[in-house]
Amino acid sequence: MSNNFQLIMPYLLSGILVLILISFTLNIILFLKLKKINQSAQNFFSGKNGKDLEEVLSSQYKLILKNEKDIKELFDGYEKIFNIAAKGIQKVGVVRYNPFKDMGGNQSFSIAMLDRDNSGLIISTLATRDGVRVFSKSIINGECNDFPLIEEEKRAIKVAKTSKKIATV
Repeated sequence: MSNNFQLIMPYLLSGILVLILISFTLNIILFLKLKKINQSAQNFFSGKNGKDLEEVLSSQYKLILKNEKDIKELFDGYEKIFNIAAKGIQKVGVVRYNPFKDMGGNQSFSIAMLDRDNSGLIISTLATRDGVRVFSKSIINGECNDFPLIEEEKRAIKVAKTSKKIATV
C-alpha cells in the first residue's frame, strides 16, 4: 500500500500545487477588482461629486419636509371646504301640481332645497286666477316643526332626499 502511495504522490503534489496557483491567481484578480471598486466609491463620495451628492440629499430632505407641510395644509383646507359645502344646498326636489280642478295645468309647485343633513327650506307657490302666492318654510333634519306641510311639500322633500344628482346652487 505504501508502494501505491509513493506512485501517486508526485501526481497528488502536482494537483495540489495547481490548485494553489489557481487559488492565488483568483485572489489577485479579486483583490484588484475590490481595489478598483473601493477607489470608485471613494471618488464618488469624496471631492466635488461627494459634495454634490450631499447637497442633493440635503435638498431632497428639505423638499420632502416642505411637501409634508404642504400636504397637511391642503388636507386641512379640504376639511374646511368639505364642512362649508356640507352646509350648502346639495339636494333639490321639485313637485308641480294643480291645487284647483277648474284651472288648467300644473301652475303651482313646491321646491325643497336641502343640505347634506336634510336641512334647508321649502318654497311653495300657489297659482290662482287672481295671482300667485309664495310660501316658505324652514326644514330641519327633513322635518318642518313650525308649520304643517301639504302633501306636495312632503313629496318635494322626499324627492330631494332621494335625488341621485347633487345640485350646487
